[in-house]
Amino acid sequence: MTDRGKVVAFIPVRGGSKSIPLKNVKSIAGKPLVQWVVEAACAAECIDAVYVSTDSPVISEIVEILQFPKLKVIGRSVETATDVASTESALLEFCNNYSFDKVFLVQATSPLVSSEDFDNAWKLFEDTCCDSLISVVRQKRFIWRESSPGNAESVNYDPFNRPRRQQFDGYLVENGAFYLSSREGILKSQCRISGEITCYEMDDETYYEIDEVSDWKIVEALLLNREGRKHDFSNIKMLVMDCDGVMTDAGMYYNEDGEAFKKFNTKDGKAVELLRGKGIQSAIVTGEETLFVKRRAEKVGIDFVFMGIKQKDKTLMNFARNIGISLNQIAYIGDDVNDLPAIKLCGVTACPMDASKEVRDCVDIVLDVKGGQGAVRAFADMILADG
Repeated sequence: MTDRGKVVAFIPVRGGSKSIPLKNVKSIAGKPLVQWVVEAACAAECIDAVYVSTDSPVISEIVEILQFPKLKVIGRSVETATDVASTESALLEFCNNYSFDKVFLVQATSPLVSSEDFDNAWKLFEDTCCDSLISVVRQKRFIWRESSPGNAESVNYDPFNRPRRQQFDGYLVENGAFYLSSREGILKSQCRISGEITCYEMDDETYYEIDEVSDWKIVEALLLNREGRKHDFSNIKMLVMDCDGVMTDAGMYYNEDGEAFKKFNTKDGKAVELLRGKGIQSAIVTGEETLFVKRRAEKVGIDFVFMGIKQKDKTLMNFARNIGISLNQIAYIGDDVNDLPAIKLCGVTACPMDASKEVRDCVDIVLDVKGGQGAVRAFADMILADG
């Protein structure tokens, strides 16, 4: 270490998000949400170690798969992970249990942060010799407040001398991306910032934090635009499919003797073949346990078949770990609510156009074909086109 001491990043992530369940590891623009800030912090030259603190075994497993050299996954007490617990409580727990000199408190819900932001903020922090630093964006909005019941007054401008936008300095707003302080200052003040405080101004688009579903759609669009893409399939190594409602139309057909049949689409079989030619493997994960599924998989050469699965997310996590790929390298196509836990983990997700509303609202791509009518082929064509 240089004389600056040990500088770390601390990223607290709870498993109990109410607005968006398991929000911190839900895939956004092709990666688990927390991965965006982890990658940025690990790539920053000023940061020596990155600690992700979580109370969730699911989140822990997903983050550990990332395997960045600077990255460490640590536990978090129950008391600091409740709905009413403050971020300060988790930060103070970390400060009491680990040794370092300075810490970036990083919010996983601000994925638009970059490694350059961390390095530039650190330089500002050193140059100003302040005790703490906060990340901000400049907003040029006119603010009002209620001065008394039924009456309002302007806060930051004179309505009789309204400034033009280019003449208006605006005001600085915390964007929640990160805070920088010393361990000593945090323990003394019991707060993430204290003493002399400076601001690091970030790009306007980083104003958005992910708290609600509406925020998610805005931030994902910004991430995809920043990366210059619609959806990134270049990292995909595995296509995982549900069966009923995806490979079939979810119908059951019976002959006069009462024997049941399912109808599969030959286009989907061709999709598996084309993906294999590009080195992309395939798997079925289904709650069913029938010979129909097994025989179809064997016929078209699907690499892995998991039947009778009730918890698809856990099956996928174990599967990814066993074959040595990360969850964001998996493309997933499903159609009903039992697919949602798995959908929320994978890199790029899709559903047929007749999928349940809950699934349509959750996936990255709603295809323009129904289940059993070549939905797998339609999704595979997108993956192949990007490769």
